[in-house]
Amino acid sequence: MLIAITAIFVIAYAAIALEHPLGVSKSASALLAAGLLWTTYAVISGDHALITRQLDESVSSTAQIVFFLIGAMTIVEVIDAHDGFEVITSLIRTTSQARLMWLISFVTFFLSAVLDNLTTTIVMVSLIRKLLGKRNDRLLFASVIVIAANAGGAWSVIGDVTTTMLWIGRRISSLSIMWAVFPASLVNLLVPLAAISYPLRGRAIVPPQQEATQQEVGLFERNLMFYLGLGTLIAVPIFKAVTALPPFMGILFGLGILWLVGEIVHRHKEEDERRPLTLVHALTQIDMSAVVFFIGILLAVASLEHTGLLAMLAKWLDASVGRLDITVILLGLLSAIVDNVPLVAATIGMYDLSGYPTDSFIWQFIAYCAGTGGSILIIGSAAGIAAMGIEKIEFFWYARRIAGLALLGYLAGALTYIVQHALMH
Repeated sequence: MLIAITAIFVIAYAAIALEHPLGVSKSASALLAAGLLWTTYAVISGDHALITRQLDESVSSTAQIVFFLIGAMTIVEVIDAHDGFEVITSLIRTTSQARLMWLISFVTFFLSAVLDNLTTTIVMVSLIRKLLGKRNDRLLFASVIVIAANAGGAWSVIGDVTTTMLWIGRRISSLSIMWAVFPASLVNLLVPLAAISYPLRGRAIVPPQQEATQQEVGLFERNLMFYLGLGTLIAVPIFKAVTALPPFMGILFGLGILWLVGEIVHRHKEEDERRPLTLVHALTQIDMSAVVFFIGILLAVASLEHTGLLAMLAKWLDASVGRLDITVILLGLLSAIVDNVPLVAATIGMYDLSGYPTDSFIWQFIAYCAGTGGSILIIGSAAGIAAMGIEKIEFFWYARRIAGLALLGYLAGALTYIVQHALMH
């Protein structure tokens, strides 16, 4: 069974990577992979009650992420419809692409620690679409945003789902992870950022052409929807901390508030003037093919988790390598191919608190490696998948232009953490 499931996943992964040469949408490949993997698992296993329960769990966790993604993308579309990003773009005075890339990267790095890497990526990639007219320029910026968002999320307990898992599982504490992983995460960003921005020196920003709008949005309406939308996104981690409810519930709650406010603000306008500004219209602007791809790939990886393949792989690495630091680095590299959530879950199951107490080397290093390893490939993280959907980034374009630099940053950050830990202990 494991051989068949592995073969199906490898073929599907290749089809996703070869989307453009094959002429087959990656969303179709992801959905087909999910269907084949779960069907194979069900037919060979024969334990229908167990598989149904596992599938229910996978659908639940996938739906939470998808609801969150849809909510965040809708909020961004509402802000965009009201020209809300002009609030930020009007403050950016530089005309240099290199300086803009550094500015965007550091804003992303720190914002992802406050929000989370997925939401931050959606907001920042949407922002650069308002700043850059050339698609090739946007692809470079979007790629650096993915690296910055994943690096920023790794040193905060609310910045990445894996750090949140480790935090809830009492493997790390909120302040300790910040002090321990921040330098490594910063190095992880600086290495590829320096290399990518260097050729951009002297190149001016080419702004996008101004699109004709049907009506002018008032200053009050623009500022209201921008700050309310951004405030909703920022409030999600606070909502989670106060209520202990999952983040998707906070984003949906905030979406309801934004919807109500929009209806009240625009209630006196004519239908033709009001419709483009409504949340209903914003929902039609979401790239649903990207959402469908997200569903397919998450369900496909979930099948690997439930068959025990990922846990077996993690244990095999632990037994074969022997050294804890190298094992964790390899697990981080593996998270560029498969979802880091089941990998971290498997690792938590392998090492208990009695042998490795809270804030031990392994837990902090896992937070760094699992959080940043996904940047090496564009489909290795939720942030990467979101950017891929918004800007239509090709798998092989990212692999050729960005993957090597992201890997270099990942290894440099890992070395930074190892040296820092050795000096402090």
